[in-house]
Amino acid sequence: MKILVTGGAGFIGSAVVRLAIQRGHSIVNLDALTYSANLANVADAARHPNYSFEEADIRDRAALDAIFAAHQPDAVMHLAAESHVDRSIDGPAAFIETNLIGTFNMLEASRAYWQESGKANFRFHHISTDEVFGSLGEDGQFTETTPYDPRSPYSASKAGSDHLVRAWHETYGLPVVLTNCSNNYGPYHFPEKLVPVVILRALAGEPIPVYGDGGNVRDWLYVEDHADALLLVLENGENGRSYNIGGENEARNIDLVRTICAHMDDLRPEGAPHDRLITFVSDRPGHDRRYAIDPKRIRDELGWRPSVTVDEGLRRTVAWYLENRDWWQPLLGRDGVGKRLGQV
Repeated sequence: MKILVTGGAGFIGSAVVRLAIQRGHSIVNLDALTYSANLANVADAARHPNYSFEEADIRDRAALDAIFAAHQPDAVMHLAAESHVDRSIDGPAAFIETNLIGTFNMLEASRAYWQESGKANFRFHHISTDEVFGSLGEDGQFTETTPYDPRSPYSASKAGSDHLVRAWHETYGLPVVLTNCSNNYGPYHFPEKLVPVVILRALAGEPIPVYGDGGNVRDWLYVEDHADALLLVLENGENGRSYNIGGENEARNIDLVRTICAHMDDLRPEGAPHDRLITFVSDRPGHDRRYAIDPKRIRDELGWRPSVTVDEGLRRTVAWYLENRDWWQPLLGRDGVGKRLGQV
């Protein structure tokens, strides 16, 4: 299968690219190479003859039409998005332009190509987040029928993009599948997100910031498990259906941070105990208290379950960052990295 992956130089997108190439698919990686993109994420895949790269912005419809015409993909996996909640608080416009206008352009370019090419098995896979569902109390889980209740500019923009995809399916018949995932972590994670921040602050002996009381709960999904689930949904998911993808690994932020510190103590004992560096800081505005995914649909219909526990995945991730300084060191100088964002 030839798959057009948008955002394939990003964290999740690059995991999809790497796995898809390993499984024999042909990949067209479309990425605008914004601040969080990194072609080093796909350096090994790029050596493969089944890999192509197109530097383009999903807001540029003419560029999209040209890429579809040149490569004739069998499917689209749409991952390109602005995704950092704190940045969405400081600058929401980029999230509206990329996540809404960009998705609109991708849908229109896909629809035109699908109608003109006559590819009966064409499919548009839209990758989204559990943040569109809002915040949970102490009990319950998000299902595919949970009402949308976004609380940040980021989650609102992703909720809007989900609605656009469903509308293009219902109105125009565009073949689509949708997925909403829980918090991802793992190798190649851009160093502004919680897990790499903790690892790199601990390594440097610097304060490790934890928002509020650290009691916010997330369901943690190892990125390589997520990539596996995404390819499964693309190939076997039911047309027009959505699937929630979770790691079955709920944890409070403070417990996650302490687990990372414990692995740092073991793998890099210099500076231990690293949890002495934990520093509670003021919470960010509109910080959702708890997310939790019910993965029953993808488990029952497609037979997928995560293979990596959060403890195992965090240990792998810590080890990867310790062994790959050459990857993350240059990224520390990029715009906004290492600074506190998202304060009103």
